Amino acid sequence: MYRMFLKSKIRDVQLTGVNLHYEGSITIDEDYLERSEILPDEEVHVLNVNTGTRLTTYVIKGQRGSGIVELNGPAARLGMVGDNIMILSYAMLSPEEIASHRPVIININKQ
Repeated sequence: MYRMFLKSKIRDVQLTGVNLHYEGSITIDEDYLERSEILPDEEVHVLNVNTGTRLTTYVIKGQRGSGIVELNGPAARLGMVGDNIMILSYAMLSPEEIASHRPVIININKQ
């Protein structure tokens, strides 16, 4: 039996933009994606610490080093610039993979 486990988490990050007039997704700085091992087009869950909302969407690669974290399309209604969020991705693991699995967790500190 396969089970779903946390694969990656980007935490302590703030929304830098919201773009309602876009088809959907979240744009994330390429540096953050690389460090967290999240790929473009990968499904992610976005948790808004300020509002308590949670949404599922896919990732668009943002400009490296820009610090961009932007909700696009209808998801833009679920956050405001400056909101603290977490971005999580998951993986299906076989029983053999579970024991050695360790999620990648990165902290982005916008102080």
